[in-house]
Amino acid sequence: MIRFILSIFGAIFSVLTLGAMMIALSMGAIFWVYGRDLPSHESLAQYTPPTISRIYSQEGQVIDEFAQERRLFTPADQIPDMVKQAFISAEDKNFYQHQGYDLRGIGAAAVDAVKSRGRDVRGASTITQQVMKNFLLSGDRQAERKIKEIILAARLEETLSKEKILELYLNEIFLGQNSYGVTAAAQTYFNKSLMELAPHEAAFLASLPKAPSDYHPVRQKERVLARRNYVLREMLENGYIDEPTYETEVVQPLKSVQNGDYDPYQKALPPRDYFTDEIRRQLTQDFGEGEFFSGGLSVRATLDPEMQVEAARSLRLALEDYDRSRGRWTGTGITIPEDRLGSEADWRAALSEAAVARDVDLRGVWRPAVVLEVGDQQMRLGIEGVEATEAKPSVVPRNDIAWMRGSFVDNFERGDVVHVREMTEDGSGAFLRWSLRQVPEVQGAFMAMDVNTGRVIAMQGGFSYQDSVFNRATQALRQPGSSFKPFVYAAALDSGYAPSTIIIDAPIEIDTPQGVWRPQNSSNQYYGPTPLRTGIEQSRNLMTIRLAQEVGMDTVGRYAERFGVYDHMGRVLANALGADETTLYKMISAYAMFANGGERVEPTLVDRVQDRYGRTVYNHEAERGNERVCVDCADPNLPPGKGPTIRNNRDRIMDGVTAYQLTSMMQGVVQRGTAASVIDLPVPTAGKTGTTNDAKDVWFIGFTSNIVAGCYIGFDQPRSLGEHAYGGTMCGPVFQRFMTKAVEKYGGTDFKVPEACEFINIDRFTGARLGEGASGANVVAECFRRGQEPMFGVQLDGGWAMSGNFDLIQPDGTTRSREVTTSTGRKAVVGPKASFGTLSSGGLY
Repeated sequence: MIRFILSIFGAIFSVLTLGAMMIALSMGAIFWVYGRDLPSHESLAQYTPPTISRIYSQEGQVIDEFAQERRLFTPADQIPDMVKQAFISAEDKNFYQHQGYDLRGIGAAAVDAVKSRGRDVRGASTITQQVMKNFLLSGDRQAERKIKEIILAARLEETLSKEKILELYLNEIFLGQNSYGVTAAAQTYFNKSLMELAPHEAAFLASLPKAPSDYHPVRQKERVLARRNYVLREMLENGYIDEPTYETEVVQPLKSVQNGDYDPYQKALPPRDYFTDEIRRQLTQDFGEGEFFSGGLSVRATLDPEMQVEAARSLRLALEDYDRSRGRWTGTGITIPEDRLGSEADWRAALSEAAVARDVDLRGVWRPAVVLEVGDQQMRLGIEGVEATEAKPSVVPRNDIAWMRGSFVDNFERGDVVHVREMTEDGSGAFLRWSLRQVPEVQGAFMAMDVNTGRVIAMQGGFSYQDSVFNRATQALRQPGSSFKPFVYAAALDSGYAPSTIIIDAPIEIDTPQGVWRPQNSSNQYYGPTPLRTGIEQSRNLMTIRLAQEVGMDTVGRYAERFGVYDHMGRVLANALGADETTLYKMISAYAMFANGGERVEPTLVDRVQDRYGRTVYNHEAERGNERVCVDCADPNLPPGKGPTIRNNRDRIMDGVTAYQLTSMMQGVVQRGTAASVIDLPVPTAGKTGTTNDAKDVWFIGFTSNIVAGCYIGFDQPRSLGEHAYGGTMCGPVFQRFMTKAVEKYGGTDFKVPEACEFINIDRFTGARLGEGASGANVVAECFRRGQEPMFGVQLDGGWAMSGNFDLIQPDGTTRSREVTTSTGRKAVVGPKASFGTLSSGGLY
């Protein structure tokens, strides 16, 4: 009997042993089969997760962020223990004990799956397994993936420390609302840093990995609250918080940014604008799109936020003033359907979805509104973010649309989406009424830059970035018109001409393949023999064409290309008047080289770029051609009060005397030329207006000793701005407004005079040399190259002799005497025209 019993036990033992061996062999075979060709886990030791790239202003304030996955990488030693403990309690309470996988958790999950017949399949993955799933494997729940996950988790535990694994997990995990990692999630849900989180807030974040897309703090509030309290209870049971802390935290309400309890982080950022978007465009070309959007770059921009606001205001004022002068309502082109206007809740929801600009602050913030009722004497609106009250009714009175043609009924319908701004009393700020606004059809751009460093301090690429992201400062190809003429005169001055050189200003005819071209001056008046200075001050087209013909268009083209205005300029005479297209960005940088004495300067929107580790990967001043060298910074004998000498290691592209001569002539544009009526700054200023044929584009670019700025205005699809549109009258005020503030902040000095300059008094009307003591409105001191004998009395006509019957006009508007041939063949002097003060009785009684 005993032998029988023993034989039974022996058989059972044999079966169990064989079964165990078979299971072990099977498990070994499974792990051997699935353990082959797995991705390398060792790469995780060098893993750098995609992180946000940030752009900072000069003052170090964040002004924009770019990311495909919104993540802020935080090392493990900078993540508070409480945050780590919350996630460990929620996801893997045995994290510090297991070797990568938790057999008890796997068993419990298997039992639940069997009991529910496959309906309740829950994960039993440890944090280490989740790291493997997130980084190296797919997210499905197949047994094959789970086996691979366990194998890789075990290998990873042998390679990395627990803290490093936790660091990977807490920085990689998706937590909803496009937030990846705990740092970005804390910012998204609470607008707090990790160090500022309370235990219940950390528990809320730890509740999200289970279902980040479903656990919304507003739509699924009760579900999220229950999950958060579960995590707090786990933290208590695991000894991470004590009983009093648990009792305090578990009763806390569920507050979040999404529920309106905290301001969103993005509210502290300025709206994205043309400046930061241009940085994005340029850096994606330089570093690649992947590196820019996921490399965690820190970009120090050259932007001056104060001056950027002024640039936007100055340009917008000019565009709106022109738009309202046309008297036409164009609106937004968006209408809310009648079925969404039934209740206030309906129209507010529909209005919030309307794709209209919300970034305009011009004489007050512009708000989107919807037309609810159109009357004869007033129009009732629903205004975004504003509740109508008796003291502040949401209506627009009839007198507000006096500037536009037609009545309310003629221009508006119920459901139209419009813009309004609040009008207030100047002194008290008391509410007056709501005023209708519209984004102008006409567009333009403005840009300002340091002439010595190339640092762009302001850039406005249109009226509103949210209305149109097209950056007209860098992307719009426009005809510069007369603002190109300085490059023709620069080529002439460098070729031996002088400001006093006489050029004929008279009609010409040019045969072209398209027929006879008869260029004209804007005023249809002619000065006859006139000095170069007057030609640029009064923007004489015919003088410029003759000068370009004398110098040669090939020389003019090379100068324009050397300055970077064009890559390849056409060698036709019309281009001497700015007929070829370029960008404002290129024109501003070219003018900077006049202002700084003829040295090459490369424009930049970025001072420095650092990678995620703080290493500098780009520095504008360290780039070849931009270097700035301190000559005596290490000199211990530098006198007290004297600053060190900084020298630029830049290429010279223009003779210093030529640069000064041209600058002096362009000062004349501001003092008595085409911009004299609009430019009046307290420091020396030079510039040039530009107006193209039919006034399709108008320009003004000017500079002081340290800042160059300019604008153009025109329709995106070029058409005439009207017969009264000129660069001086439209763009000049934009420059004046901006530069008034810029001079207050940056100052300005006299333009530096080269040592090789020798000054001689010249009559600016005739070009004649005057004595040293000469004075008067016609006297100007011109710079001539020392050692070069100036030539006087020589007239250049470009090959077109002065002929025809026309009046010669002085630059001051008076007529000039001219010599004519009589019918007898003799010479006679005619004019000037008589005025009332020159008439006499002539012997009559």
